[in-house]
Amino acid sequence: MVTRVLSEEEALEVIKAGKVGRLGCIDKDEPYVVPINYLVDEGSIYSHSLPGRKIDAMRSHPRACLQVDHIDDDFHWRSAIAFGNFEEINNPRDRRAILGKLLTRFPQLTPVESMIVQDAAAPDSVVFRITVDRITGVEEG
Repeated sequence: MVTRVLSEEEALEVIKAGKVGRLGCIDKDEPYVVPINYLVDEGSIYSHSLPGRKIDAMRSHPRACLQVDHIDDDFHWRSAIAFGNFEEINNPRDRRAILGKLLTRFPQLTPVESMIVQDAAAPDSVVFRITVDRITGVEEG
């Protein structure tokens, strides 16, 4: 078995191909990692959430990352991490566009999430992006 560092383009492909990644952020001076659904578009990673711990953490410390794996088996896998800065999307038109893309990518979102797309101004949902400035990755196999 050989471990190989992926090029930035290869690492980006791992992230683009995934649908669930692990969002890493800092919450009260400790690492905090949670799974999220996401999409990649024009150098940013987009997602949405209800207010809560991860949103509070990223509002306090906007530096964040998303880690994604593609695992064939225990000895053949690729892993990538995209690093960047958290930014909320507040413009209703932009929110609607991003939520529409998320709903297209994840058609099984709950009815509540589907309704949020219709009312992009709904205050309960936080639409955000991680503006990516660095991507790394490795593969085994």
